[in-house]
Amino acid sequence: MNETSTRRLLIPLVLLASAAAVAATNLTFGQSPDGPGTRAAAGTSSPAPSRAAAAKSGRPVVVLVHGAWADTSSWNGEIRILQREGLTVRAIANPLENLTSDSTTVAAFVRSIPGPVVLVGHSYGGSVITNAAAQVGNVKALVFVDAAAPAVGETTVSLSGSSSALNAPPATLFDSVPYANAPAGAVNLYLKQQVFVRKFAGDLPVQQAVGLWASQRAASTAALNTASTHAAWKTIPSWYFISSGDRIITPESEMMMARRAKSTVTVFPGGSHLTLISHPEAVTKVIESAVRAVK
Repeated sequence: MNETSTRRLLIPLVLLASAAAVAATNLTFGQSPDGPGTRAAAGTSSPAPSRAAAAKSGRPVVVLVHGAWADTSSWNGEIRILQREGLTVRAIANPLENLTSDSTTVAAFVRSIPGPVVLVGHSYGGSVITNAAAQVGNVKALVFVDAAAPAVGETTVSLSGSSSALNAPPATLFDSVPYANAPAGAVNLYLKQQVFVRKFAGDLPVQQAVGLWASQRAASTAALNTASTHAAWKTIPSWYFISSGDRIITPESEMMMARRAKSTVTVFPGGSHLTLISHPEAVTKVIESAVRAVK
């Protein structure tokens, strides 16, 4: 991959001023915010209902879509909490190959679920749910977690913001690897260890971050540079979780996307691009708000 094509992926970010001393803030653009979910009593648990039971009860199924350089295990904390509360939840493997085909894959899975769905996306997964939800009729709420929410014609990388922590020579950021049947000019990108540990997973213990780096899923340049063909947030209610310490997608850029989508917004003080792993309780509260809003 040459220097010019790789630089297309490195749209700079602007970091918001530190909000470490500020409590998480709920804002609403065009909707009424829902309060935090009710936690299950300590020491109690209940089995997750089947999809058919969830459909019969009218409670939505929560479908979680991970982003680039991650996998379904990034949702483990949220899954434990949601299942403890009796919700049906599924984390689907995102192919990370091409926004159009990735979205079709997720849409096919959602279409197989009877009843309403709350569709949740992290990072690049936000672009995927933006396109997948427009292809099915049972998605009743969207939740963006430190994610992109593109309009038609926008790419994921175009929404990262300015003054990026990744604004450095590409060779210092990525390991570029060819892959079979790749589109012309496309390669798989892996984040280098120090970039992953310090920038991507900056609020996680180093040992844990190194383990996640070792198991990261590669993301194709074709996925990150494919233009969005749908904008489901225009018609489906949405919630936005923004970590003020995110150095991969700018909190400022996410706030712009949240405003235009008229999302209900939660700003989390600090965190990183992987706050869904470091603070799953905070992320789950936002998902619960979306679940309770589905009628």
